[in-house]
Amino acid sequence: MNIDDYESLPTTSVAINMTAGAIAGVLEHIVMYPMDSVKTRMQSLSPKTAKYNITATFKNMVKKEGLLRPIRGVTAVVAGAGPAHALYFGSYELSKEFMTKVTKNNHINYVSSGVVATLIHDAVSNPAEVIKQRMQMYNSPYRSVVACLRGVYQTEGLRAFYRSYSTQLVMNIPNQTIHFSTYELFQNVLNQERKYNPPVHVIAGGAAGACAAAVTTPLDVVKTLLNTQETGLVKGMIEAMKKIYIMAGPKGFFKGLSARVLYSMPATAICWSTYEFFKFYLCGIEREQYKSSIVGKSTLQPRDKGYVVLPTTSNDEDSKLADTKETTSPQSPTSLQPPPVPSRPIKTVCELSTSVTAPPLNLNTRHSDVKSPFERGFPTT
Repeated sequence: MNIDDYESLPTTSVAINMTAGAIAGVLEHIVMYPMDSVKTRMQSLSPKTAKYNITATFKNMVKKEGLLRPIRGVTAVVAGAGPAHALYFGSYELSKEFMTKVTKNNHINYVSSGVVATLIHDAVSNPAEVIKQRMQMYNSPYRSVVACLRGVYQTEGLRAFYRSYSTQLVMNIPNQTIHFSTYELFQNVLNQERKYNPPVHVIAGGAAGACAAAVTTPLDVVKTLLNTQETGLVKGMIEAMKKIYIMAGPKGFFKGLSARVLYSMPATAICWSTYEFFKFYLCGIEREQYKSSIVGKSTLQPRDKGYVVLPTTSNDEDSKLADTKETTSPQSPTSLQPPPVPSRPIKTVCELSTSVTAPPLNLNTRHSDVKSPFERGFPTT
């Protein structure tokens, strides 16, 4: 089986991947949006909330700004998360299958596919991220997504929606490469055949989100500053890093670390498990035949065609063959001929089970089974 034969495998189409990705992205952001608001508030440089922990920040938001304050701006996320995650998962799966034609190294495949997915995702999601974080800030003047969109555009122009795009790419490219590599690592260890396995998807997704979030928290703090400033005095990543260091010191780059990890771990677990569920559900394939992706470690790599393995005889066939030898007459010419083996279609390597075991040896050989020279057709002289 070569790389062209992947089209015949029961893998999902790009349309199914994009649909499942859109549903997963919207559900993830809706469920985890209150924690995301707490994370954004903790990463801000406001001195009034600088020393608050997760619980104190959430209580302060509800007490001073109302019960619905933690979910303000969620409509912007829903509007942006759907198309962004559709392109995100669709481009990742498509790129991953395409890269099997280019490289046999799985890690290079995961990293390069993650970079492609991140470039496309961030170009769509960055404006929605700006609106969301503007509305999440302490004493935000905006009361609706439309008012925020109009106000930012009128006062700061179109560039305000992409002011943090370069920083977001610098943060998200390593974030997503760690994310995808960790997820695929857990899949290869716990689910090599890539079946639909909800517990594995939850564990792999949560571990991937936690690792990626912890490593890239300093860049996320920089991105938050660029997105939430209203004066526009900080114009780049280097200036933002200098300002954070002056105002909060080295610890300022790790503000909101616990909130970010606690947000990312369940968020990515929800996202991946939802994505895998809808991808499996929309395929309409039996669970035993379903493959969520290119299958496992060994089969992700391109394979050569032309290898043929002959079928081995089972224990039952061996016993039947031995019984035939015992019952046949030694004087009969036909008794010297071995019994015909039932013909079977030749199977390729791809059709055989990966755990092929040889039949056990029969060590109970009797002396009578060894034929004399006369019975074997040799002269007795």
